[in-house]
Amino acid sequence: MSARVYELIYIMVPDATEQAVADMQAQVEGIVQRMGGSIQSTDVWGRRKLAYDIGKHKDGFYVLQVIAGAGDLMKELDRRLKVTDGIIRHLVVRVDERQLVAERARTKRQTESARRRVARGLPPERQPGEGPQGDNDDDADVSYDGVDGEV
Repeated sequence: MSARVYELIYIMVPDATEQAVADMQAQVEGIVQRMGGSIQSTDVWGRRKLAYDIGKHKDGFYVLQVIAGAGDLMKELDRRLKVTDGIIRHLVVRVDERQLVAERARTKRQTESARRRVARGLPPERQPGEGPQGDNDDDADVSYDGVDGEV
């Protein structure tokens, strides 16, 4: 089975030092490599206010990592992060399905645009210097939702 893409976000205690954050990132990276996955990107958001108090904490230090790996890897990361001191909350979300849905919508939008252009006697693809520069003919039409029908 091919590797799936997940987003892991964890919130550390607000008084975490840069060294503690780097150590946690190294620990997560070690687990990912040991389980045969890879970290595609790491984004340190820094200290931010929490949406609601978690225990006695009003702030937290946020880190987002995009990880490619198997479900067993994510289960192990989830188990480890649950018992790690210094982590207030964590969340793992599978994102490859959302990317697939977005790609399908983009393809459908482009084929519909090409079909409409051909029906108007235009070439299927936009020519250089022709109208607003965008992905398709519907960029300027904010009411277009991809559904044919009466308005």
